[in-house]
Amino acid sequence: QVQLVESGGGLVQAGGSLRLSCENSGPTFSTYAMGWFRQVPGLEREMVATIPVRGVADYADSVKGRFTVSGDIAKNTIFLQMNSLRPEDTAVYYCAARLSPFDIYKYYGEGTQVTVSS
Repeated sequence: QVQLVESGGGLVQAGGSLRLSCENSGPTFSTYAMGWFRQVPGLEREMVATIPVRGVADYADSVKGRFTVSGDIAKNTIFLQMNSLRPEDTAVYYCAARLSPFDIYKYYGEGTQVTVSS
């Protein structure tokens, strides 16, 4: 069973940095890609960054040059380094997994809150 657990969220001032971590607390599973999504109350969840088991990472335009996704997909572990944070980055951040190229991101953790103060 896929059980993703995020950590590393918190409160930071604008311009600061945070590093989010995600690991699978259940048995290791074969996956096509993992990624980070975020959601603000009242708005739809949006993609922040994704990384496939083979290939290059993809980023939302709003975070390019500031956020970096990394990790070991085969070990179901990824990270999100967030630099130059802005108040508009405030959201709940979710780790997600996609098990095949024919599937969507349908496995999510419970999320970790990131709050950026101005």
